[in-house]
Amino acid sequence: MSDKLNKDEIKKLLPHREPMLLIDELIKIKNLKSATAIVNVKKESFFVQGHFPDEPVMPGVLIVEAFGQAAAALTAAGIDKKTYENKLVFLMTVDKARFRNPVIPDCRLELNIEAVRSHGKVWKYKGEAFVEGKKMADAQWAATIVDRKK
Repeated sequence: MSDKLNKDEIKKLLPHREPMLLIDELIKIKNLKSATAIVNVKKESFFVQGHFPDEPVMPGVLIVEAFGQAAAALTAAGIDKKTYENKLVFLMTVDKARFRNPVIPDCRLELNIEAVRSHGKVWKYKGEAFVEGKKMADAQWAATIVDRKK
């Protein structure tokens, strides 16, 4: 497995598409353990027009969504392809989410995520979000692997 995935490779692992595919790259991948996701937050990002037009900020819920997408890509890239075939990763819980600083457009948001443990189809993760070394948010969450409806 590569230690990095570009957006096209991520699209092969996740069902998300524009505008909801938030992560642009997955780097520093340690198989089923950890990775760093890159989100290029732009002035053209879909959420900027309404949140908030005069002082745009990335909604915290989308930071959590990006954490979840990064974790799903890390898991999908690491498990056996036959095991993941026709499956999806669904967010189950979000715990201890903290938003410390606003994420404003024209920045590179780095999400450092870690798989804390897995039990069957349920995985627990934790992550921290940074812009230029400054912590913006952190959270813990759980996800499960489910059958894709055909």
